[in-house]
Amino acid sequence: MKKIPTTFYCQHCGAQYPKWQGRCAACQAWNTIVEEAVPPKQLSAAPWIAESPAHAPDPNKPKLLQNINYHAQNRILCPDKEFSRVLGGGIVPGSLVLIGGEPGIGKSTLLLQIALTIPLEKVLYVSGEESEAQIKMRAARMGYQSESCYVLNETSLQNVFQQISQLKPSLLIIDSIQTLHAQHIESAAGSVVQVRDCTASLLRYAKSTNTPVFLIGHITKEGHLAGPKVLEHMVDTVLQFEG
Repeated sequence: MKKIPTTFYCQHCGAQYPKWQGRCAACQAWNTIVEEAVPPKQLSAAPWIAESPAHAPDPNKPKLLQNINYHAQNRILCPDKEFSRVLGGGIVPGSLVLIGGEPGIGKSTLLLQIALTIPLEKVLYVSGEESEAQIKMRAARMGYQSESCYVLNETSLQNVFQQISQLKPSLLIIDSIQTLHAQHIESAAGSVVQVRDCTASLLRYAKSTNTPVFLIGHITKEGHLAGPKVLEHMVDTVLQFEG
């Protein structure tokens, strides 16, 4: 049986090392380096696109800046005016927004409220932490009803994209990014490789379909967003909830 290649990642900053060491040279954190399987490169493409020459993307070509046609995008306004203000006047189509905060501070409640009240045709709320019945109970306690909000209890990234391709939502909410896992990666959900690969796939989806995506992220005991620091650089906006 062929041995699965592995490498060592810092769970705090995402730095990579050929072998284990006690202290990360990049972020100076102790005992944060763990061994993880290296994902196959041939499977790192966006999981919602079939692997065939017909789906191979055409290479981008450079364009003269002054010849690029630019049309200001209409932001999606939220019923919560303060939330729209924090986002600079509304949700930008195709943006990837990461929301972090302590457990119980209201991240899931806020995004569920947005999903139930935002004036869009279809909103998909994907939860890997709560069942569909629990989400329904929370919506009932909030006093909201919606005929455009769909709920999916799923942790497999491939299954999520399969449902996305059928539903074609106008807004996607992932609760949380640490619960998602890509099947072609051997590491457990929440690991550096899983978080980075799942976020990259969701980023490609957001940009290629012009669909806004919200990610809920856990935080560490020190109050930092869990996972590699590169995660914060991959998204367009980082919102931190503080009580």
